[in-house]
Amino acid sequence: MARHFKPVWQEPPRALANGVTALSQMKPPVSLELVWEHDLVFGGRSGDVSMILDSAAAAGPSPLQALAFGLAGCMAMDVVHILLKGRHGLRGLKVMLAGERAQENPHRFTAFTVEFAVTGPVPKDQIQRAIDLSHEKYCSVWHSLRQDITLDSRFTVSE
Repeated sequence: MARHFKPVWQEPPRALANGVTALSQMKPPVSLELVWEHDLVFGGRSGDVSMILDSAAAAGPSPLQALAFGLAGCMAMDVVHILLKGRHGLRGLKVMLAGERAQENPHRFTAFTVEFAVTGPVPKDQIQRAIDLSHEKYCSVWHSLRQDITLDSRFTVSE
């Protein structure tokens, strides 16, 4: 017997205690299209955004590089958002990410090290709090990865 489920983003809105509808808090699914161009190069499009994926990382990032960019970008956006919301005088942020890969197939990521270089008079405890919130709660890319991948993070601050 086949069951048919309606995707949650198509359900009618539910009112929450604060009067906000649950639908306004839901995110639509991500959809994209990849088209083989030549060799192991693919052109991709998602909405109005396009990119090239290249296994050789020549015409664009490889799929694993794109995943690593996604993780670094997700965490960076969380940290910037949290620090700006706290009005901490953030003037700049640079993120360096290194990913370790398994020796055998599939050569998946097994660990990440992320270093945040913060510029501005931002208290160290607030930077650590922002990184922790991203890692533990907000970064959807991190929470989409395998649970057995380790993530180490550190930061530096310069005025």
